Amino acid sequence: MVFCLESEVLRRPLRSAMVHFQASEVQQLLHNKFVVILGDSIQRAVYKDLVLLLQKDSLLTVAQLKAKGELSFEQDQLVAGGQLGELHNGTQYREVRQFCSGSGHHLVRFYFLTRVYSEYLEDVLEELTYGPAPDLVIINSCLWDLSRYGRCSMESYRENLERVFIRMDQVLPDSCLLVWNMAMPLGERVTGGFLLPEASDRSPWTGATLRRDVVEGNFYSATLAGDHYFDVLDLHFHFRHAVQHRHRDGVHWDQHAHRHLSHLLLTHVADAWGVELPTRDHPPEPWIEDWPEMDHPFQPPPLPPPMSFSYPLPQPSPPPLFPPLPQDTSFYPGQPFPPQEFFSYNPIEDFSMPPNLGCGSRVNFVPGPLPPPVPGSVSHGQHRGPVVHRGMPRCVPNSPYHVPRLGGLCRRLRHSDRLIHTYKLDRRGHTHSGTWPG
Repeated sequence: MVFCLESEVLRRPLRSAMVHFQASEVQQLLHNKFVVILGDSIQRAVYKDLVLLLQKDSLLTVAQLKAKGELSFEQDQLVAGGQLGELHNGTQYREVRQFCSGSGHHLVRFYFLTRVYSEYLEDVLEELTYGPAPDLVIINSCLWDLSRYGRCSMESYRENLERVFIRMDQVLPDSCLLVWNMAMPLGERVTGGFLLPEASDRSPWTGATLRRDVVEGNFYSATLAGDHYFDVLDLHFHFRHAVQHRHRDGVHWDQHAHRHLSHLLLTHVADAWGVELPTRDHPPEPWIEDWPEMDHPFQPPPLPPPMSFSYPLPQPSPPPLFPPLPQDTSFYPGQPFPPQEFFSYNPIEDFSMPPNLGCGSRVNFVPGPLPPPVPGSVSHGQHRGPVVHRGMPRCVPNSPYHVPRLGGLCRRLRHSDRLIHTYKLDRRGHTHSGTWPG
């Protein structure tokens, strides 16, 4: 496995409008939570970055990203597979890792998958059924499914997606939040170790085919996950321009990309659990997704010369010597006055909850500092809406799914305006712009 960047130019950390979590905040968000991560090597890196971020504010090293099946990583433990067995790139490869914090309040487990649904996944679900109930499940499987299981791999992938979502809905408790991570974009040339040797020999063809198949597979997985009211995080959208952070094998990503992925994922999870996130001293910035730098500022093209006419055009009439005075709006009896808030509104007022509506006992997130008031004057006739200070706790239901299941196979729809980028699966012409909330 070769970890080289696609471009040798100097790379910089990804910047985002998402919350940049610190280790102490991740510890509070995942306090007394059991997190299960399932998937391929990309998901293994998701697991590693989360385990690292639970302990300290540092990034993964290149050696940690390259390591596969090691006996221990940042105080975690290899439970099964990996170096305890045989290291290989076959579809029967297994690797189970687990991290338990020293305080005993954080448990993270990883299962390596080579197919989204199989007999092995049934064994995993059996462990989750008779063991501790997970609070958060993060799952993805795509590249192995589309490249290692024959000519009808896409049809099999669609069928297995339906099976896995049905089984997850049957096995997981209502209080468990499941997030489907969509596959990240591939490079022009794909040379990952999961490819068969004969496929690697024709890598240009394989790269183009896999890129197309991944887009199609992402569409099916997101649609089916939405049909079962599971959450979907569109990593293909968020990393579509982050070319400088992808390795030359066309599949894997560097430590900056994985930290950005963790921020996106944790922000989504915090929103699903109703946890208000702390603010930072610096204003949020949009993620600069490594667009090509402009050598010179943009200049619009010159305007064409004015059109000439052979005949004189009528000229506008001269303005009056004295412009008319502005007329006041007439008042008639019974006309309602503006609301009192229009005159007495305080733009920096703190809108907190009544004391009788306490927060749930399961949420123990320390509120952050209040942001400064927005500078600038308010023009006459206009007033700002309520200023909601982030970092204040709020009441949280026991389950992220507001309506419990009533004996059906599917989870009930949660009424939540999740995140900024949403996609409605009701086929009413809404545009796709990022993250699907279940």
